[in-house]
Amino acid sequence: MRCVFDLFYRVGGEDRTLSCNTENDDLSLLIRDEAGRRTVVLRAKRDLDLKAYRETEHELPGAAGEGLSDLFFLNGYQSWTDTKETYLSETERDVTRLPRFLLSRFAFDRYGDAAFYRYDENTLHGYDLFYRRGERECFFANLNGDNAFLLFEVDRATGKAVVTSDLDGATVSEGEEFTVCDYLCFPAIAEGVSAFRNAFSPRKAEKLLGYTSWYNYYQNVSEEILSRDLASLDERFDLFQIDDGYETFVGDWLDVDPVKFPHGLTPFVERAHERGIRAGIWLAPFVAESKSRLFTERPELFRRDENGQPIVCGSNWSGFYALDLDNPEAAGYIKNCLTHYAEIGFDFFKLDFLYAACLPTYPGRTRARVASDAFRFLRECLGDKLMLGCGAPLFPAAGKFDYMRVGPDVSLKFDDAWFMRFMHRERVSTKVTLQNTVYRSLFDGALFGCDPDVFLLRDDNLSLSFERRRALITLNALFGRLLMTSDNIADYDGEKLELLSGALSLFRGARVKDYEREGDKIKITYAHDGRDNTIVYDTRKGVLE
Repeated sequence: MRCVFDLFYRVGGEDRTLSCNTENDDLSLLIRDEAGRRTVVLRAKRDLDLKAYRETEHELPGAAGEGLSDLFFLNGYQSWTDTKETYLSETERDVTRLPRFLLSRFAFDRYGDAAFYRYDENTLHGYDLFYRRGERECFFANLNGDNAFLLFEVDRATGKAVVTSDLDGATVSEGEEFTVCDYLCFPAIAEGVSAFRNAFSPRKAEKLLGYTSWYNYYQNVSEEILSRDLASLDERFDLFQIDDGYETFVGDWLDVDPVKFPHGLTPFVERAHERGIRAGIWLAPFVAESKSRLFTERPELFRRDENGQPIVCGSNWSGFYALDLDNPEAAGYIKNCLTHYAEIGFDFFKLDFLYAACLPTYPGRTRARVASDAFRFLRECLGDKLMLGCGAPLFPAAGKFDYMRVGPDVSLKFDDAWFMRFMHRERVSTKVTLQNTVYRSLFDGALFGCDPDVFLLRDDNLSLSFERRRALITLNALFGRLLMTSDNIADYDGEKLELLSGALSLFRGARVKDYEREGDKIKITYAHDGRDNTIVYDTRKGVLE
């Protein structure tokens, strides 16, 4: 495949560029173009600090026409980042345009890539998987996610795409080799998706119907509430997961709140197992909030910036900070917390706010490598326990997690509070997460099992219309590998029980064959009970037609 490329790097403190050549006095490049795959491997002749490898002017067979009305899929940075097929007329939300005092106080720019990527209103961008649907169809997917993010940038005026392998932070010693990029590249989406789905070795993730406490009680959980909700689950349920709120403060995972849970968490594991249900627990292993004992008593365990300040990861709770994953004591603390709950008997671990692993920089490694190493460490700690990742860059997670959240949190209102729509791309929103559920479904069974977040059917503590609740459970059932709720099932009336039964039939037996965006609507075709069915989801209204 012909393209123009530049490799940016440093030698001895001097910036240098290798352009459209395979060798100079500093390095050599081995470029392999096979059927549908391009690999570039660097061999260093001197010690190098890598910056980026950028390709432009790709020539793909079959691409024709201007295609300015084409649809572009650009995968968002992490689990919660809004992701859909996009027209060139649409723009990206740039959180850095908010007043500086808001960014400083609430750290809205820490949740996604705004901390290290410069947004441009004339450009659309995404990570690791990109396709273009329409006149100039094409498909790209990163096979080098353990080493480097593959960044795709599309000019909104022309539709021209630039591909960049983010190598910033990587060092290569003299005589060593480094895979600069390795990606699939096809002129047809169907062909590319087929190759993509065969390129990885995901963990086998069975479909689970489950309960999680978060989206009803949030941190206001208690032994009484969770005992009641566990008792309400019938024989169809596979999982009961305790979410945030059991601990005294985020980061102090072994300090179970003695007022909320006077008998600890072990009784929940025992009761769940007696019912034949897996027991799950939530942790955010790479962070701790400012009020935690861990942060106040062990400040040396936290990663620092160039000014010696702890790395802020966001404003949840009392504000929270990133542990230093290069610190053996910090890593030991994480492992001790995880193994403690594994030894108690928890089967399922929801591990959240995982972007915090690679929000700090670590000399000698790219952000993707830091994330990959951190996620591999979690797997080493938990062995064969089921792991659900959340708030994570997706491609470094491939093969390490059983399940991965593919959208932001569901909101109790369809699109959350109005002012939040001006915030970061990772904001809480049922509207956004349903689109992510559809468009990121191609990752399911290829990288991990997709978690679309919860469905909610209850009438209280909720501002979703019944038709929006119907759309939520239907799309989650069609596209998810996990089907979760935070409702007390004992409160369901006959209509809700019937809707749950119908959704569970889709969850267990339906297969999505195709989906297609038409303006604000998505036409979905699926096979079920021996016949093809078509539904239309209105993304603006949040209902099925």
